[in-house]
Amino acid sequence: MGKRKTQRKNAAMLDSDDDNSSVSSSSTMGSDRMSVSGTEEVELNKDSLLDEAVDNLYEKRGSTREKALASIIEAFNSNLQHEFVEKKFATLLHRCLNSIKKGSSKETSLASHTIGLLALTIGPGDKAREILEESITPVSQAFKSGYESSKIASLLECLAIITFVGGIEPEETEKSMQLMWQLVHPKLGSNVITVKPSAVVITAVVSAWSFLLTTIDRWSLNPKLWLESITYLSSLLDKDDRSVRIAAGEALEVIFEMGSLEKFATEAEGSNNGTVSEGNKSKIGLLHIQGLRAKILNQVRDLSAEAGVKGSAKKDLNYQRSLFKDVLEFLEDGYFPETSMKIGGESLQTSTWSQLIQLNFLRRFLGGGFTKHMQENEFLQDVFGFRPKRNLVGSEHVSNNLKRMYKSPNSVINKARTQHLNKQRMLSEASVICRYTVSQTKLTNH
Repeated sequence: MGKRKTQRKNAAMLDSDDDNSSVSSSSTMGSDRMSVSGTEEVELNKDSLLDEAVDNLYEKRGSTREKALASIIEAFNSNLQHEFVEKKFATLLHRCLNSIKKGSSKETSLASHTIGLLALTIGPGDKAREILEESITPVSQAFKSGYESSKIASLLECLAIITFVGGIEPEETEKSMQLMWQLVHPKLGSNVITVKPSAVVITAVVSAWSFLLTTIDRWSLNPKLWLESITYLSSLLDKDDRSVRIAAGEALEVIFEMGSLEKFATEAEGSNNGTVSEGNKSKIGLLHIQGLRAKILNQVRDLSAEAGVKGSAKKDLNYQRSLFKDVLEFLEDGYFPETSMKIGGESLQTSTWSQLIQLNFLRRFLGGGFTKHMQENEFLQDVFGFRPKRNLVGSEHVSNNLKRMYKSPNSVINKARTQHLNKQRMLSEASVICRYTVSQTKLTNH
């Protein structure tokens, strides 16, 4: 196996290595403060606003609760709310679960996202495990209480994140993955009404499922279950919706990296101690696996060179081509793509498909809060082996906003310095005038 450096469309480089132009979080104070007391006032104000937002989750009016959840999400994206979470963990979790159970589709989506942010902020441990245990039933029930695509997608993201952070045992991860899979492959029964999932839901299911797949031990895979999954993912490569094809391609990346097809082939070849009929079955199984691999290889090759169609998004087409070219090189030559992106002057690098899938999923989930979390969230730093660059003034770490307080001619500090110099100049001039006046008075008296 080898590695190949590539400029991936989905691992966009940040603009500059310069510390002054590196991404600064929206959590930094709206105005520069000179004093520690001023900073403390701003932080206290933020805490009071968060407390008020949590209190508003008890309101009867749905629109009020939605607005409160949106405020909480903004706060969690812009800053890691560790102290707030320590105080309000249980309250926030259970109010969000109540919104998932009883709220509108929009409220459910917002509450789901909030729970995911809560888990990422807390990091692995007893509280993250509690989030998973408390949320799994309400989330799975919410899957059945309506088929609005954006709501289902948010619930899937939430389930993926809380399992990623709070799931300790493999069985917990597999349970979440099965819940996801049932949305596109429901277990049929006399009381089950099947609804054809939309492209948005299929994409969300496959993306969340493959995100959790990156955490699974390859040797725990059930051959029958995974062969069914690979067959289904292969069928998705022929769908008209490009987002579905891309999600399926990313899932197959992880499966091939784990060597799952090779595992099936080995098990089929090793099943030669049974009866003749069992031996024939193993040969048929091996031939099926080899045929499936050849089919997927042809599909990947076609998608890597797909021609553009009038009206199709060029950006998505280019990403699809890039993605499947990388998959093709991996299948044919064993090359892993290496990617790199800049965060605050330091490079966050990936060298496996699993890392890249995790990175892309978390970037989509965190959105504008991704950079802030990578700079300050120790859990995510450990996941990717990333150590952010620290900006130092003297011996203390300061934010980009604080550096502007020292460097900008329009900053509070520089304005204060200018005022101080002007005042000193006026005092100096007054002193000179005073001395001159005194001198003249003495001369007159003599």
